[in-house]
Amino acid sequence: MKFINYLQSIAGISIYPMITLVLFVLFFIGAAYLAFSADKRMMEHVSRMPLDKEEN
Repeated sequence: MKFINYLQSIAGISIYPMITLVLFVLFFIGAAYLAFSADKRMMEHVSRMPLDKEEN
């Protein structure tokens, strides 16, 4: 018996893929919002940190 057959026999299992999709979309929207709403000067500073030779 294949694994998918075990999953189909569980009552209410179809809700889990939908919950996972919603969580992924919410996380992606949140990450995109933070990326686009971040202060440009701070992002410039953070992007140059690995290239700076002097340590603070």
